[in-house]
Formats: sequence, structure tokens, C-alpha cells
Amino acid sequence: MTSRRTSADFTALVLQGGGALGAYQAGVYEALAEADCRPDWIAGISIGAVNAAIIAGNAPGERVGRLRQFWELVTSRLTMPAPFDDGVIRGWFNNAAAAIGAMTGIPGFFEPRVPPAPWAIPGTPQAISYYDSAPLRQTLLDLIDFERINKGEIRLSVGAVNVLTGNFTYFDNRERLIIPEHIMASGALPPGLPPVMVDGEPYWDGGLVSNTPLQYVLDTHRGGDCIVYQVDLFSAHGPLPRTLADVAQREKDIRYSSRTRLNTDVAMQIEKLREAARRLIEKLPPEWRDDPDVRVLTREKSAAAIAIMHLINRADSPESLAKDYEFSRATMMSHWQSGKADTERSLADPRWLGRAHRPGVLTFDLARGCE
Repeated sequence: MTSRRTSADFTALVLQGGGALGAYQAGVYEALAEADCRPDWIAGISIGAVNAAIIAGNAPGERVGRLRQFWELVTSRLTMPAPFDDGVIRGWFNNAAAAIGAMTGIPGFFEPRVPPAPWAIPGTPQAISYYDSAPLRQTLLDLIDFERINKGEIRLSVGAVNVLTGNFTYFDNRERLIIPEHIMASGALPPGLPPVMVDGEPYWDGGLVSNTPLQYVLDTHRGGDCIVYQVDLFSAHGPLPRTLADVAQREKDIRYSSRTRLNTDVAMQIEKLREAARRLIEKLPPEWRDDPDVRVLTREKSAAAIAIMHLINRADSPESLAKDYEFSRATMMSHWQSGKADTERSLADPRWLGRAHRPGVLTFDLARGCE
């Protein structure tokens, strides 16, 4: 496939949290790699942080293989094919797979505590989570070259929440050395997983505050034109629930879709204001150029051309409230293939290939024939 590198100053890959749904992101990256779309910056939350670290922590030719190793490892307990691709029986299969994972843990990821948390001594680590995430640390060490991450070939940013203060923070390899605990902290969703200690402070999953790191990327990039591939694992749009189970699933989708559209709308408005300020300053007489308010405006970054491609996991097969912890091999492969197909379709869409290059934010949602 021909290269799809562009004249943009940088390319960012933004990965939402979503547990088992994260295989969709691996499929997205495989398609991007095949199209020679190479991210300069990857930002992730929760499972998005794990996928991001695997990509940033490996040589370009090894990244897809390492992602596949991770996803085959975490689905290695349930490798049997699904009985059907759709329908009630497939729904039963998915729920049974989720239940098995909840009872026995996920290989290379987490394992149930023995004795269970309710029987542990209050105040101990064992008393504040149902699972031990120690297996994930070894998996990260096996699959990721942290020295490569810290050399900064790709900028890596992962978000987490301080348990004591409630403050959200990003661990960024432009600002600190990244170690496995930073990645684990981003995915430490309570009460399933325990907080992870970083610099003497306990951290939980960043999805508790914001499940999408898009705003961080848009706020902290240093100007210049950019392309952002925004990969969401929960869809903000969905049908009216018919049962209480549907209500719980729909509530989870809305909660973890995490204001992606709001973030892009705000970014569009900010870029419009920057462009308006630039035009206004050009119209001012020279004697006004030293006005303090004008100097503040001139320090603002010039309006950039920002193209955001939304890639959203919109399941074709039955899903339930347990979809983010349903780690069967069959469902993982389905998510992976969906992510790859959606990305290939979007990259080839004439609206993406022929997009205008002008200051401001353009958003594209092309995988299912909509924008």
C-alpha cells in the first residue's frame, strides 16, 4: 500500500479506555501501519494506555506483532470459536465468557484475590480490590522496551487520577521517565483493580475523570498542522433501552464515551477565535500593536489546520453490560477486524483524501458512511 504520510507537522493517535474492547484499537493500528500512517504522539487512557505503550515501546516492524501477542495472551483462557456470529446464543456465549473471566481472572492481566477482598484486613491492599494486577506488570516488561519509550521516538502520554486528591494527571515521556507503574496506574479501575503507587502517591484509572485524552493533545501541542486519529471504544449514540440490562449498558456507553464530541466542538471554537484574533490584529494601526491586550493575543499560537478522524467501535454483534471484560478469543478477533476494516474504509474515503487544508478543525466520522 502506498504511503499516506502527509504534510502535517505531527500525527497523534488518541486511544480511549474500554477494557476488552481495546482489541478494536489494535485493529485500527494495524490498518494505520499498513497505510504507513505513523503517529508521532500516542495518548491513552486505561487499556488505551496499554496499547499505546506497546506501540511506542517497540520498533515499527514489531508493533503489530507485539499487540497481537498481548491480545492473544489475555484471551488465551477462552479460545474456542463462538457458536454463532449473532443472535441470542452468541449473547449467552459472550456473557458466559465474561463470567468465567470475572471468576478466574485474565491471563497476563489480573487474577482474583484469595481470600476475596471482603475477608481481607481493612486498610491492606488486598481489602480494596477484587483482583491483583501483578501479572500485568510482568506482561508489560515482556512486551515493551521502556528504554525505547524513554528515548522519545514517539511521544507517549497516559492519564491517571490521584486517589487522595482526585486530581487528574498525565504521565508524559516528554516530562518524566515512564515505567510499568505509570501504565498500570492508568488502567487501575476500582474496585476491580488496586491503586498503583507512583512517586509515593496512589493512582486509579484515568477514565474516572476523562476516558478520552483528546483534549490534552489539543491543548498541549505546540501549534502547527496536525492529524488526530481518535479511537473511541464506547459510542455516544445508541438506541433507547428496552430492559434494565440495556439501561445499564447504555449508561456505561454514555459515561465512558467521555465528551469526545464536546472536546472537538471546543477545539473548533478555539481555533475560530484564534483566526479571528489574528485577522483583527492585522487590521490594527501600528501604534496599537504594543497594547498589553494585543501582546497577549499575539502570544497565542497561530490557527492550525487540525483534521480529526473519529474511529468508533460500533458493534455489529450482540454486546452486554459485560462487554468491557469479555475476553474471549472469538470476540477479541471480531473487535480487531472491525477496527481494521473501519480504518481502511475511512482512510480510503474521498472526503478524507480530498479534505481541505485550511486553519481550523475538521472532523470526520467515515467508517459507517457518515460524517
